[in-house]
Amino acid sequence: MATNQPLSGCRVVVTRARKQAGALSSSLKELGCEVMEIPFIEIHKPSSYKPLDTALRNLAEYDWLILTSVNGVEAVFERMKKLKVAGSVLAQLKIAAIGPATKSAIEKPGLTVAATPNEYVAESVVNMLQTQVKGKRVLLVRAKIARDVIPRELRKAGAIVDVIEAYETVAPKSSERKLRAVLKGDRKPHAITFTSSSTVKNFVGLLGLQSARAAMKKRAPNHGVHTASIGPVTSATLREFGLPVDIEAKSYDIPGLVAAIVEYRKNMR
Repeated sequence: MATNQPLSGCRVVVTRARKQAGALSSSLKELGCEVMEIPFIEIHKPSSYKPLDTALRNLAEYDWLILTSVNGVEAVFERMKKLKVAGSVLAQLKIAAIGPATKSAIEKPGLTVAATPNEYVAESVVNMLQTQVKGKRVLLVRAKIARDVIPRELRKAGAIVDVIEAYETVAPKSSERKLRAVLKGDRKPHAITFTSSSTVKNFVGLLGLQSARAAMKKRAPNHGVHTASIGPVTSATLREFGLPVDIEAKSYDIPGLVAAIVEYRKNMR
């Protein structure tokens, strides 16, 4: 490995769900980083598919479909296939995606995304759609636990919004042992990535609040373990738990997070 790479000698914990860690991990490795994959999230099926199945059988009644993650896209496609609901029904809706990865997943089978916000957060989805949804029926497919910004604000704008849970996220029990081991070891990570509010909450859940705060204390700015947040919503969750925000992406996606880590590392030298 070349020692002149931007992240050579840098150790980073990637906390995304195992099947989604690849893009972030590979981007960091290409820049010379040593990656430690410890998922803070596992994707589980919902307790029942009945609400999602009912909505998918009645897709023709909706004007808009909002998808906020790749997991939501995959759940919709899987259930439609299971129910033998024709993909052409989706083509009759206006589809909004929260960000580029979600947009790409929607477009893979040939669908068109009508709207993607400039910033990949719920508030930007609201700003983008609130003048277009008055009197319209909107189907929002998301995780079991999620912020209520989109349904609340679109209802204020006059939309009829159905919120359907397509999956849930839980903290993998096996990650607690791995996380404690790397934080106590001789080769502690320089940074832990947080790609959603759920990763923050599960980090605290795995360690306990006091241990989580202790793990992020630093003798000096350039010492210790740093938090690397994908954007302002995730950063706000870190602050809610009394955790520092050391690195924050300017573009709220994986390339933006990698760029922020590179920039921070450069300034530390």
